[in-house]
Amino acid sequence: MAVFLVDAEVMAQARFGTSQLTETLGALNILRRAQPLPWHRVWRDQHVDAFRGYLDDDPVTRAILAHAMSSSWMADFLTVPPARPDMTLDDELAELESLPDDRIRADLSHVRSPLAPELRGSGLARRTAALVRWVWHHTIEADWPRRQSVLRADVVSRISRLGRDGWSGVINDMRPGMRWLGNGRLQVEERPYPPSDLRGGTLRFFAAHCRGGWISWRLPDRFGIVYPVTGIFTQATRTTPDPLRRLLGNARSMILVQAAEPISTTAVVAATGLPLGTVGGHLRVLTDAGLLQKRRSGREVLYWWTDAAQALVAGAEDSCPPMNHPP
Repeated sequence: MAVFLVDAEVMAQARFGTSQLTETLGALNILRRAQPLPWHRVWRDQHVDAFRGYLDDDPVTRAILAHAMSSSWMADFLTVPPARPDMTLDDELAELESLPDDRIRADLSHVRSPLAPELRGSGLARRTAALVRWVWHHTIEADWPRRQSVLRADVVSRISRLGRDGWSGVINDMRPGMRWLGNGRLQVEERPYPPSDLRGGTLRFFAAHCRGGWISWRLPDRFGIVYPVTGIFTQATRTTPDPLRRLLGNARSMILVQAAEPISTTAVVAATGLPLGTVGGHLRVLTDAGLLQKRRSGREVLYWWTDAAQALVAGAEDSCPPMNHPP
């Protein structure tokens, strides 16, 4: 198994965040895979034909992608953790675009050998960055505010859990094969890779809409762990119990049910179809009533249940008569 060796200082300074490049790489991996997860399928079906057309028009980029990603590894030059929070995609790609062709060929050959003949030329960094920008602009950018709200909600939820359950409570369900072993040892993969010593370095966690996540680094001291966000592209519709509707009204009860996990105002608008002003007013009333708590995350304010709301919704659900099922 692959293990990160950490100490109290590394974990105390570890941070959660979002990354436009990380989100784009997650999307790129979903587009290239033949069998998407069920909750990724609708999004992939909307964009996969245009994506394939882009690759068909550029054999060199198609060869780069074929070597850059496999089922068990992603080329190192693609997965450098952001140097600071809230970087734009162009800021993150600047580091990639500065790399020489020989460095990129070396990373690509580590994933899959022998290298395709199309990769013998120059301009590999430029073509890779162009592909990433295409995926961002054509499949993510317009939806980024809603996606980022989902990502930030996941971050706030995990930070809250960290204070309650410690690192084991946060990490053990973060991604497949990952768990907190204790004594300064964090298992990040079940595959038999050698351990990495992070002591004296930095560790960041990045939520993303992706399949299983990955490990990233810029040696010797910058490390990142990408994990699948608990939210998905289209949030599931939550059922509002009738007793809760009668108590709070249709709109307010619907909004309260959406806030079982941290959620932004814009995400509530997207989930309920209610106007922004209406949602904002109801969120204020529910907060003043002690049913919601709130916390700022970047430019968003996230809302989620208090203990009183959890008890209220549970009581409303328990009071609903059971549904009759056909024999």
